Amino acid sequence: MGKILTFGEIIMRLSPPGNRTMKQSHEMEFFFGGTELNVASSLATMGCDVRHISSVSDDFVGESALSFVKSFGIDTNFISKNEHPLGLYFLEVGSAVRASRIAYNRLNGSFANIEAEKIDWKKALEDCTYFHWTGISPGISEAAYEALKKGLQTAREMGIEITTDPAYRSNLWKYGKKGNEILKELVSYSTIFIGGTNEINEILGTQFSSDQNGFLEACEELKKQCPSIHKIFDKIRIGVTASSQQTQGRALVNGNYFETELLEVNPVVDRIGTGDAFAAGLIYGLQNFDDKKALNFANAACAIKHTILGDINYSSAEDILEVMGGNSGGRIKR
Repeated sequence: MGKILTFGEIIMRLSPPGNRTMKQSHEMEFFFGGTELNVASSLATMGCDVRHISSVSDDFVGESALSFVKSFGIDTNFISKNEHPLGLYFLEVGSAVRASRIAYNRLNGSFANIEAEKIDWKKALEDCTYFHWTGISPGISEAAYEALKKGLQTAREMGIEITTDPAYRSNLWKYGKKGNEILKELVSYSTIFIGGTNEINEILGTQFSSDQNGFLEACEELKKQCPSIHKIFDKIRIGVTASSQQTQGRALVNGNYFETELLEVNPVVDRIGTGDAFAAGLIYGLQNFDDKKALNFANAACAIKHTILGDINYSSAEDILEVMGGNSGGRIKR
């Protein structure tokens, strides 16, 4: 297997310990993460060869973030530094009927000020078979958008498989570009779409329903408008409460629809990064299994991440395969 390249922000998460609110806490726990980095770290934990492109602050915080990325064995040679602070966000972890809450501080951070013209994309994509991106990155700044667009163009020229989780966030996109138009443009360079009816509706401005028929109609419209897309995989999460979730995967590949069984997670330890765990599981699965098994592996990876504190799925491929095989009783391994 060749390298997997990811592009995106490295961000710090600050949370009151346990399930406390900010108002009642006098201390914070911190974790490093970021949507694409979560995918990269999970893939590296499963044994994949991963390279990440980003930009961090030129201070001890950025150096700590860089050390964290290196601890997974991820290639950091294309991570630059600049004088802007590392992006961060605050998270109150909900419980039962109380939802989690997030506040971001990232729009003038080091990644938002990445120097697009200094990235040698041909060299960065050398020996890569997959390039993964999400809709978070182009929403942060025009510089990040320009860098990503050049990377996607180069990857297409090199015949590299491009996976995308479009992840539209309306609270980003503060620099004068329309998010849905940019995402449609960038998705048009991609080959594998990780998303469902909601994401397709946001990008195309359509109103397909979220049931199976609506999903299939949405997929066909996406392939019509973005013909480079040849596989579509969707993660479904059913929130019973903040502490109880169900996950399921479905897909349309070569005209064939298939789906996984529902997996239930109760109690939930941490919901952050579960979609990233799905994406990482899917990429790993596509490199090692057929499409159906890859989807089941992705769904199991998503489910098990709900039980892990922090942004990143630290589960090995063997851990995920056990859950995928039905071993979800949680018995102690001796």
